[in-house]
Amino acid sequence: FERYEKYKQVEQNEAMWEEYMMEDAEICVVAFGIASRVAKNAVVTARAEGIKAGLIRPITLWPFPNEALLKAADQVKGFVSVELSMGQMIEDVRLATQCKKPVSLCNRCGGMIPSPDEVLESLRKAQKGEF
Repeated sequence: FERYEKYKQVEQNEAMWEEYMMEDAEICVVAFGIASRVAKNAVVTARAEGIKAGLIRPITLWPFPNEALLKAADQVKGFVSVELSMGQMIEDVRLATQCKKPVSLCNRCGGMIPSPDEVLESLRKAQKGEF
């Protein structure tokens, strides 16, 4: 059981993330790695269109930044998970936010990166309440 105590300490003390334009965000993009660079550009473009988007970029995937996402769930209308996968992180986002808000998926597979336009289109849909 010592191991579980150590895991608990790591989860409490080692989660790392970056927040970008989250101060007044109504939609939160969650993306890590190279997808986060694309997502950040889409957030800037969305802001120019009047969409209050922000980004939470997990730096550590374990421990996942549950605290930051749960806090964001009290602020935003919903989340867009941007991934280079089949949607594995969307489940982590739903768990972290305790399903308080809807989470949509913007993804590409096979080494292809979602374009800023694809992420922006997901943000436009989210702004309309289409998650």
